[in-house]
Amino acid sequence: MTHWRRSPRPVGFALDGIRSELEPATLLGEVQRVWPEAVGAAIAAEAQPTAERGGVLTISCSASVWAQELDLMGPAIVERLNESLSGGSVTRLRCVSLPPE
Repeated sequence: MTHWRRSPRPVGFALDGIRSELEPATLLGEVQRVWPEAVGAAIAAEAQPTAERGGVLTISCSASVWAQELDLMGPAIVERLNESLSGGSVTRLRCVSLPPE
């Protein structure tokens, strides 16, 4: 006998189940997945990891003030990220500010 749900599940529920299958199998992909938890919601809203090369993670920030702040916080952020990563590691951050729109 088939059991039917009375109401549909939120789409986020379905996406959570396949997220790991969809994310790129790269250090950048993994960093982007753990970024909000590693740095917190306030920083994640203003800065995003956008590139990685040789362990150097480029962080694109909404303003130069954020880029400067994250430069200062870099060693602590790198440590938190590496604790959250299952493979690979970040050696340092390169913080850049996005041009104004």
